[in-house]
Amino acid sequence: MPTALITGITGQDGSYLAEFLLAKGYRVVGLVRRSSTTPYERIAHLVDRVELLSADLLDQTSLVDVMDAVAPDEIYNLAAQSFVATSWTQPVLTGEFTALGVTRMLEAMKRAAPKARFYQASSSEMFGKVTETPQRESTPFYPRSPYGVAKVYGHWITVNYRESFGLYAVSGILFNHESPRRGLEFVTRKVTDAVARIKVGHAREVVLGTLTARRDWGYAGDYVDAMWRMLQQDEPGDFVIGTGHTWSVQQLCEVAFAHAGLDWKDHVKVDPKFMRPAEVDLLVADPSKARSQMQWEPTVDFHGLVRMMVDADLARHGAVG
Repeated sequence: MPTALITGITGQDGSYLAEFLLAKGYRVVGLVRRSSTTPYERIAHLVDRVELLSADLLDQTSLVDVMDAVAPDEIYNLAAQSFVATSWTQPVLTGEFTALGVTRMLEAMKRAAPKARFYQASSSEMFGKVTETPQRESTPFYPRSPYGVAKVYGHWITVNYRESFGLYAVSGILFNHESPRRGLEFVTRKVTDAVARIKVGHAREVVLGTLTARRDWGYAGDYVDAMWRMLQQDEPGDFVIGTGHTWSVQQLCEVAFAHAGLDWKDHVKVDPKFMRPAEVDLLVADPSKARSQMQWEPTVDFHGLVRMMVDADLARHGAVG
């Protein structure tokens, strides 16, 4: 039974990855921060099947101790301050978790589990003000937020530890991936939750920033499969993961509201306060390397993803889709 250690197991990706690995017969150990509360909503159905250990990406000793105790075969570093808007109000904290936290994880691995295989969650936000479209593994990075900058650091420190110390360490450059478990602060979930609340009469409108920004949106459940496949390759390497298709925030609204029998124009308002100081206008992946080398393909398209999220939020709010 192989052992996988997951940081960020209580998040969207961590919960799907834990499910995926359990189904493959893994022993799954989740690293969680010590807290007076237990925010385990996304893994409530898994807590009896996984092991949860306390450690912190800001505390090097705790990471070394956990890796020494667990002896993982695979390490998935999904923990981060992951919301772009928050990175503008808490840029130093974002750097500590999302950038330096990766170094601490790699250093702990080098000391306590050097034979393990390490996955780093990189991000399409690293491309930022894109220099070519679509974006592939060789596309230069041009981050446009403290979050994007921190992810670039995390990406390159992973490359450096791989090349300097011979570690099996890879980065998945994942484009936007969503699900019913997505946090309410992210635009996809903000929209689908608003659709449900409007449908049941608990709200009348949703206020957004730009409607013209375009993203490559996929399903988180598909993307954790790609994470696992990266660690099964003979040689470590980095991969862009996305659908290869791009959609605007307005198109997101159109599909989501229409699925509930509503007209988005009646309910969507724009407020400049929700716009980023430096906007990222267009992100779209070229996942051809993942397709050819890992035989990875997304199974849920954009329309199916949005309908899945709207249906889940309608059910949560007691409406009939």
